[in-house]
Amino acid sequence: MSVHNFTKVRVLFADTDAMGVVYHTNYIKWFELGRNEFMRQLGLPYTELPKMGLNLPLINVSCEYLKFAVYDQLLTVETEFDYIKKATVRFNSRIWDEHRENLLAEGYTIHACTNHEGKLRRIPKLLLELTDKYNISKGE
Repeated sequence: MSVHNFTKVRVLFADTDAMGVVYHTNYIKWFELGRNEFMRQLGLPYTELPKMGLNLPLINVSCEYLKFAVYDQLLTVETEFDYIKKATVRFNSRIWDEHRENLLAEGYTIHACTNHEGKLRRIPKLLLELTDKYNISKGE
């Protein structure tokens, strides 16, 4: 059973450039919104990670822009795990129009697992257990 999160977001005027088209970095911001809501859906909101001595800093991001979004458009951000390795996690993200008829952008983010001092550490058992529960690749 693969698990996805679908989060709605409306394009604000401040999200657009002078041509009324969404500025490219906002898609990355919406990837983050989707990750946060996805983790909350799994019962592990990002606010709980520091309590576990865990940080997940971004180490790689990729975004392919397929179609543009515009001011006041309602979008759907789709987020899923791609893999959870020993010390990294990869999330896949897709940004659709409201009804998921047109894919506007897709990409991924990879996060390292670190302690509060920024030193690499193993992914905690709680996160690794998600690989079995939700059929997530262990990225071996």
